[in-house]
Amino acid sequence: MNRVTARTHAMKLIYEWEMGGEGGEETRLNLLGAQPGEEEYAFMERMFQGVVENVAALDESIEKNARGWKLERISKVDLAILRLAAYEMSLGKTNENIVISEAVEMARQYSGEKSPQFVHGVLGGISRSAAQ
Repeated sequence: MNRVTARTHAMKLIYEWEMGGEGGEETRLNLLGAQPGEEEYAFMERMFQGVVENVAALDESIEKNARGWKLERISKVDLAILRLAAYEMSLGKTNENIVISEAVEMARQYSGEKSPQFVHGVLGGISRSAAQ
């Protein structure tokens, strides 16, 4: 798998976790087809675990930058995408423009018609507030 696929898999694991699942080995192997030892598998794992471990801080940042939106109103897919991107941006290892662009593309592929703009706006706000 490549990095884009690893991010998409991580987003799906985050979504499953949000919906009450565990994002366990069965999901990785049977649903996603991700194999331990595969290129970028460790990245997918780090992103998923990082979101789970930092969800409160990520949600606070998302809600602060979602201007007028409470977390409960944000679709679960959009929330998974936002959490993943906000976490990756917080690490500072990948150019924020790349993270935002790929998050917008995930929203375009997996969520509603207005989701790409919403995701872009929230992540842009997070990026700007981190730069201050």
